[in-house]
Amino acid sequence: MPELPEVETVCRALTPILLRRRIANAFVGRNDLRWPLPKNLAASLKGRCFSAVDRRGKYVLMRLDNDCVLLLHLGMSGSVRIHDTRPVLSRHDHIMLTMVNVEDDVHTSARHKYVVLNDPRRFGWVDLFPVADIYKHRLLANMGPEPLGNQFSALHIETVFKGRQCPVKSALLNQKLIAGIGNIYASEALFHAGISPRRRAKTIVGQRAVYLASAIVKTLRMAIEYGGTSLRDHVQPSGEIGYFIQHLSVYNRAGQPCHTCKTPIKVISQASRSSFYCPRCQR
Repeated sequence: MPELPEVETVCRALTPILLRRRIANAFVGRNDLRWPLPKNLAASLKGRCFSAVDRRGKYVLMRLDNDCVLLLHLGMSGSVRIHDTRPVLSRHDHIMLTMVNVEDDVHTSARHKYVVLNDPRRFGWVDLFPVADIYKHRLLANMGPEPLGNQFSALHIETVFKGRQCPVKSALLNQKLIAGIGNIYASEALFHAGISPRRRAKTIVGQRAVYLASAIVKTLRMAIEYGGTSLRDHVQPSGEIGYFIQHLSVYNRAGQPCHTCKTPIKVISQASRSSFYCPRCQR
């Protein structure tokens, strides 16, 4: 599932495509993905302009000029593609927005952009709702702070992990504690912090919390710089893969030597998720 860096990559790619353009046409090819799509979604989008493109955790939030928000979650296999010419849609291309410059006539196709949502497994989520409901929306309410925002710190980690008996890896995946971190970057951040994924969350205090907070920020920023991680389905809107896969230290490297100490990387199952770590470097 795409995590914060992959979603941030999508937001940055969409921003220059959506802003200062209007939706000349909207194609919606089915009534549902993971959940039913909003009724009359295509008609509700046609003619509207986007005013901002933001990210909250693993969600893309595209604000419209009628004080509504188009929410997108890519699910397990979803991807957004941007085309300069009208594409031939495949069976898994479920939504397409035809974007035109505000001053252009709808029939002037030379400068059109086409934004396509492809989702083979249909685990993605799309919703349209008033911007006033953004903080109480069922998918966004009660989310923790952004790990790249000002509210995130070692003190925040200590505070929300206090008394928690679960493994620190599980705590990092809890979106109510910290928003946007998934399996890949939890494993990577724990490695760079020198912390075992098996350690109890409540023990992450003092210098350990400082190391972990710093490792989370550095790992996420580096992953964004390289366009995220492409293991199976994720590609950038330009069609390129995410190159952070070349910089993974432990994730998906079970049995391979640790880059630091050469000890074979181990993998264990935690809450039905694979956790990769170096048994020597991480304590």
